[in-house]
Amino acid sequence: MEHTDRGRQVTSLDPRSLQDQLLYPHACFTALREKHGPLMYNNAARFWEAFDYELVHFIANQHELFSSDSVKYAAERGVDEFQSMLNTDPPRHRQLRSLVSQAFTPRTLAQLAPRIAEITQSLLDDVIERGRMDVIADLSFPLPVIVIAELLGVPSEDRVQFKQWSDELVMGEYGEFASEEREEYERRARERFRKTLDTIYDYFRVVIAQRRREPRHDLISELIAAQIEGEYLTEQELLSFCALLLVAGNITTTNLIGNAILCFDEHPEVMERLRREPDFMPAAIEEVLRYRSPVTGIGRFATQDIILRDRHIRPGDFVIGWVACANHDPAQFPEPGTFDITRTPNRHVSFGHGIHFCLGAPLARLETKIALNIMLERLHALRRNHDLPLPPAHSSFIYGAKSLPILFEER
Repeated sequence: MEHTDRGRQVTSLDPRSLQDQLLYPHACFTALREKHGPLMYNNAARFWEAFDYELVHFIANQHELFSSDSVKYAAERGVDEFQSMLNTDPPRHRQLRSLVSQAFTPRTLAQLAPRIAEITQSLLDDVIERGRMDVIADLSFPLPVIVIAELLGVPSEDRVQFKQWSDELVMGEYGEFASEEREEYERRARERFRKTLDTIYDYFRVVIAQRRREPRHDLISELIAAQIEGEYLTEQELLSFCALLLVAGNITTTNLIGNAILCFDEHPEVMERLRREPDFMPAAIEEVLRYRSPVTGIGRFATQDIILRDRHIRPGDFVIGWVACANHDPAQFPEPGTFDITRTPNRHVSFGHGIHFCLGAPLARLETKIALNIMLERLHALRRNHDLPLPPAHSSFIYGAKSLPILFEER
């Protein structure tokens, strides 16, 4: 079978392939929606999948119908799960979010901007004479990790370890499995996830104990001192916050920067326009978010019997809303296969929607804008090195390249 994406012929495209999704996002995400319709039940994986914009938007917004509390529903299935703000429902979610949102206020972010630029310049200084780099390893991973590590108050020198933990937590696939293969895969995935999470918790237990003895001007010290309705956070809540901020605080920016470079490489006229008119960078980032969303899906549990598109979803059923497919829905985005940095409106759902809208979205946008503007300012004739492979991130919900080699000339 042949498909066309960005004017290229794509032969034997597999819309479930992470590699094909990375190279041909419009063709893949359109094929998923056109093949399965707006909503389908995945018999092999045992969950519902929503593919169009209207459904994904609805699932993200209706938290009373679609719960994020995976701990509750995992326990009902006899599965061990960990609690964090991401998988908490109101009212506790609202309380926790209000607390940690203080670290992402416009004022705080404005104060971070010079440091983000300084880190970016330093990382580019390390590779500038080579004329080549791996965007992921050399810039888009270390940058957000250094920023979030400094916010938390942990050594950014441990970022190699942070990278390993992040990769292990997001690994996974949603392809077709025989039922017995799926059960074994899920069992091993849960074991790997729990082992990695326990290691992260052990790391932060030491840090938290140190901050209790000697508070500093960092986010961990502030979380220890914070109260919700007169009560301090439990140690488990502190550990969950730290793990969430460390991992989620870097994954989005890492893939957003990498995905932007992929889009710019495919559209060199866009890259040249952004060099001349850097004020267009925020709009370009929004189109990257739509076209190559760093997160492909959101997962929820039905809280009651729900009829969607004439399909009966039962209480406890797991539902995935594929935001990447929604972002390519022609009913919402005219000519969705066109990468257009002047697209308006651009109501993508890449950062989610509703009460679980990504708390770190402003930081990810800021880091990406600063990093990309500095890259385009310093690196001339920037292009992907097509002689080297472009491996995808091995994850069922994180979208981007595992490594992204580029070539350039110093300006």
